[in-house]
Amino acid sequence: MSTGAAFKRLVDIFLLLCPTTSHFLTLYFLTLYSQALMDGGLLVAQTLASQDVTALFTLCGGHIAPILVGCKRLGIKVIDTRHEVNAVFAADAVARLTGVPGVAAVTAGPGVTNTITAVKNAQLAQSPVILLGGATATVLKGRGSLQDIDQLSLIKPHVKWAVSVKRVRDIPALLKQAFATALSGVPGPVFVELPIDTLFPQHIIREWYGIKSANVPISGLKQRAVQWYLQRHLNTMFGGIESTEQATALVPKSRVAGSIPRVAEADVRHVAHILARAERPVMVIGSQALLNAPNAHELARAVESIGVPVYLSGMARGLLGANHPLHLRHKRKEALQRADVVVLLGVPCDFRLDYGNHIGRSATLVSVNRSQNDLTHNRKPTVGLLGDPMQFALALSQAVHERTSSAQVSKVRYEAYLEELRRRDAERNAEIAEQAAVQYGEYLNPLYICQQFDRYLSPHSVIVADGGDFVATASYILNPRAPLSWYDPGVFGTLGVGAGFALGVKAVRPDAEVWIYYGDGSVGYSLAEFDTFARHKMGVIAVVGNDAGWTQIARDQVPMLGDDVGTVLTYTDYHTAAKGFGGDGLLLNAASDLHQAVQTAQRSAQAGVPFLLNALIGKTEFRKGSISM
Repeated sequence: MSTGAAFKRLVDIFLLLCPTTSHFLTLYFLTLYSQALMDGGLLVAQTLASQDVTALFTLCGGHIAPILVGCKRLGIKVIDTRHEVNAVFAADAVARLTGVPGVAAVTAGPGVTNTITAVKNAQLAQSPVILLGGATATVLKGRGSLQDIDQLSLIKPHVKWAVSVKRVRDIPALLKQAFATALSGVPGPVFVELPIDTLFPQHIIREWYGIKSANVPISGLKQRAVQWYLQRHLNTMFGGIESTEQATALVPKSRVAGSIPRVAEADVRHVAHILARAERPVMVIGSQALLNAPNAHELARAVESIGVPVYLSGMARGLLGANHPLHLRHKRKEALQRADVVVLLGVPCDFRLDYGNHIGRSATLVSVNRSQNDLTHNRKPTVGLLGDPMQFALALSQAVHERTSSAQVSKVRYEAYLEELRRRDAERNAEIAEQAAVQYGEYLNPLYICQQFDRYLSPHSVIVADGGDFVATASYILNPRAPLSWYDPGVFGTLGVGAGFALGVKAVRPDAEVWIYYGDGSVGYSLAEFDTFARHKMGVIAVVGNDAGWTQIARDQVPMLGDDVGTVLTYTDYHTAAKGFGGDGLLLNAASDLHQAVQTAQRSAQAGVPFLLNALIGKTEFRKGSISM
């Protein structure tokens, strides 16, 4: 038995005999083990643990095997998916829910290329994600080895930083820098490439390199030169690892205090003065305001204290709970056109606000954003403040409170406008209720079933939105019950996020009741992850709005171009496929069966068995003319 293998056996025995050993001692002995085996994979795991990472998402590959083994040994959950893109989507969801960068590890070549859509989605959604990518051995780069491509050039445009590890001892420092970079300023994804020979133990790499021991004669000048070069390369790559601090596993956490500009107190007071004089103010809060996820409830209290009518978008949905008197859901465009003051918190003037045209030209526009580009993009605000929207909202709440008398006057002044907005909301809800009552023969009315599903949401329910027409319809009706309980792809509009996002949520909130709302188009992207849910005993509930088509596309394509080519699907038995992957499911085609079906799904989910409700729905005109450009 080799020295490294013997030491590994001793560590295993120690952990078996001392299961209650402190986390510190466990990390200490595992650090010694990593040095004995020269195992970069365990160094990766130690550094991830030091940064509060509790779950790693992956699809196995030979290039990254030591990372997975190291994470398992250190108690980090290794959740293996059926497609690499879903591993990154899961890491993205973790980042949004916890504020700690989510981490995915994928193998070289196609493993990395399969993640590009999710990486780009994280970049545009401003999610701090760490992608660890395997790579060919350092001595074989560019020589035609298996799955060897220029990964850095491919991924650099889509991340904040991309780096390739050259020496094992650099792993902790580079990973720590990756976490700090992902979190700082405008958060986003970071890529760290880890060649296979920086991850496996040194004695294995020596064997792979074919390095002869000192007592084995080497004949021929060429062979001696090759051996000299390989030995020199290996010494450089592994040199200094013995002196790597035993506290590597306790690398200080990456925090970004001070890395985001704080809005000046004078500017906060100025905005408070603007609101005190307003008669028709409106606030719009976007996902960026929730980047500091642990303080989401503080943001909710601040918004309540400010008292301005508010529209919520993206990850901000659910911030004020369901049916809050300040929260408006419908006719946002009309409200923004009429408003005399509009405050955008982490919301750019992109297509979602018609590039700023939804806001009346006479309105005082206040915009707070971490991104200098987003702050002024398409429309220059009257007051543009570079900084964190959540920090600004907390400060504004205090400033409004300090102006007690004027604040009371202002609230009375715009109470009439708030009532006008509530009346519009009520009228729109009445229209939806009327449309939900329409019968569709053998198929269910999608508005009706969304109304019914909303009644089953609990205070601990989390909604993952993944689809086009059906999911957009659901967004008008479903009421997220709490902050951080709504997940959608964001500005990129990516289909296929459903299973990955649900995996991420369940990994860090195992007790949450997670609902995935799929269209029958989007479910095809990640249905195989029901296997992942089943293997890891993650009881999610998926609802598929099955109208046998890519309806959001057909809705405009057919009348404009007179052809439905490429938009036609069939009423596929997705529930049967879910069963085949180890979950459970049923067909839902009668309104009278809905209550029993939901109860069955909830019981299954509570038992750790994923469940899919395949709802056969009719096609409606509810979202006619909703094409975005």
